[in-house]
Amino acid sequence: MKKLFAALLVLVPALCLANMPASQGIDYVLVKKAERKIFLMRGGAPVKEYQISLGLRPVGHKVFEGDMRTPEGLYVLDWRNANSKFYKSIHISYPSPSDAARARSLGKPAGGMIMIHGLPNKKKDLDEQLLMSSDWTEGCIAVSNQAMDEIWESVADGTPIVILP
Repeated sequence: MKKLFAALLVLVPALCLANMPASQGIDYVLVKKAERKIFLMRGGAPVKEYQISLGLRPVGHKVFEGDMRTPEGLYVLDWRNANSKFYKSIHISYPSPSDAARARSLGKPAGGMIMIHGLPNKKKDLDEQLLMSSDWTEGCIAVSNQAMDEIWESVADGTPIVILP
C-alpha cells in the first residue's frame, strides 16, 4: 500500500501537468490524514496548507457507508454545492469501482457523499477552534470556513485529490 501511495505522489503531478491548462492554478489536492493537513499543490509543491478534521474513526480506509472513516486513495473533486448544510462543499468521487465492490462483498452500501466542507451552517455558535482540533465528521474532510473559501476559489471541478493515511 505504501508503494502505491508513493507511486501516486510521483504520477499524479506528472499527469496533472500534462493534462491541465497552464492557467489552472492548482494541479491536485493532497491530504495527509495522520498530519490532519490538506495541501493545494502546484508543480509538485504545496502552495497552501490547511488544518483538517476527519471522520470519527480516522484511521484506515473507508470500507462502507456509516463506518465514520475518510477514504484513502486517488479520487477527483467532481462537483460542488454552495448551499449545503455545511459552509460550502466540494464532492470527492468516492466510491471508486473497487471501493464499491469491497462494500458490496460485505453486503453493505459504499456510501458516496464524501466532501471537503466548511463548518456546520446550523451551529454557528460552535467554537471553530474546538471543531478544528478534533475529528467529528461522518467521513468527510472538514476545514475552517476561511479555508473553504480559499479552496473553493482555487480548485476547479475535475481536480485530482490524493488522500494518504
